[in-house]
Amino acid sequence: MGKKVAGTKNVYELAQERLKVIFSEFDNIYVSFSGGKDSGVLLNMCIDYIRKNNLKIRLGVFHMDYEIQYKMTIDYVDRILEANKDILDVYRVCIPFRVSTCTSMYQSFWRPWEDSKKNIWVRSMPKKAMTKEDFPFYNTSMWDYEFQMRFAQWLHNKKDAVRTCCLIGIRTQESFNRWRCIYMSRKFQMYHKYKWTSKVGNDIYNAYPIYDWKTTDVWTANGKFQWDYNTLYDLYYRAGVNLERQRVASPFINEAQESLQLYRVLDPNTWGKMIGRVNGVNFTGMYGGTHAMGWQSVKLPEGYTWREFMYFLLSTLPERARKNYLRKLSVSVNFWRTKGGCLSDSTIQKLIDAKVPIVVMDNSNYKTLKKPVRMEYQDDIDIPEFKEIPTYKRMCICILKNDHACKYMGFSPNKSETQRRNKIMEKYESLLQPSDKSNVPEPCL
Repeated sequence: MGKKVAGTKNVYELAQERLKVIFSEFDNIYVSFSGGKDSGVLLNMCIDYIRKNNLKIRLGVFHMDYEIQYKMTIDYVDRILEANKDILDVYRVCIPFRVSTCTSMYQSFWRPWEDSKKNIWVRSMPKKAMTKEDFPFYNTSMWDYEFQMRFAQWLHNKKDAVRTCCLIGIRTQESFNRWRCIYMSRKFQMYHKYKWTSKVGNDIYNAYPIYDWKTTDVWTANGKFQWDYNTLYDLYYRAGVNLERQRVASPFINEAQESLQLYRVLDPNTWGKMIGRVNGVNFTGMYGGTHAMGWQSVKLPEGYTWREFMYFLLSTLPERARKNYLRKLSVSVNFWRTKGGCLSDSTIQKLIDAKVPIVVMDNSNYKTLKKPVRMEYQDDIDIPEFKEIPTYKRMCICILKNDHACKYMGFSPNKSETQRRNKIMEKYESLLQPSDKSNVPEPCL
């Protein structure tokens, strides 16, 4: 579990120290459990800690059941919860909240367990599942991440807790956003200055006990301690899926498109039901790892510029989707013309060498050594920093991937999205005491 250097502690030992703090100082503790390898190893470690230390407490387990999952994931969730029911309080929620999807040009979200779609549900609702009737704060406009935020406060109140801690199995190795969750939380209130915690409400904290673990540490722990795990990962391995890309998540998000086709082989029964459940699943499963979905080098049709091809693609979209992309494009074009994006000196030099007209400014409002650069959208550019430069080719890739939020472009939320997010945060802040409102962190999306 990481190389042991004399006088230092490995990641498992450090995680044990963090658990000691949590179980000593919080009276209400629960694990956010998805059924994946990271949350699984965290849950197992907490169960072991409770049993080894003979703690007379019950551990909460918060599981958001998205209806559509590999059977192996469902079996693993059922198995570990049943095996440890003597010490677990399970909150298995089956809620028709909004969940992002990138499989369709017609819809940007879908709803698991939607009442009107009960006849085409991929599977029956689990026994003892908690539904929307169990949560008075639920509303139909709620996204899954918003529900996650509100659940913490709901449980804190339900338990009449003094101090609540939600344990989350995210690791900084996984992605920049997850790194940001940990390290950006320093500007907000932490629990006793522990950098692996962040305050999310009055006497409510998130904790990330395995934030410094590597993927190899996760599998080493499973092997060393003989912990139960999701055997889906065995099939991923046999299918040749890269270790770092083996994910258990909603199958319709942008990050899962490339592996969506694996459902056809690994879980054909579920695949057959998925096709009629969410728009565009079959097409994405067939072409999610090909040129057609923009995963590999997209070829420009003969006689087109990338700008012309972009407008052609837009002309094929439903009006709502087309207007969404055009709004984002307009905001981005204006941003690069007036404020400029921050680029490194080496990237700036490559733009100069390529004879791209740019204006380099000295000062930036962001805390970075990079310099803001004003420029017009380019049709395409052949430099390694392609993803940093505003081009119509990148916009084409967004459209081909059904990336409604334009994450591939690195777009910030538009005005309506910002307003929606602010509304969510205002609702969440109203749950807190006035003295705590300045310490509300951004959600880890």
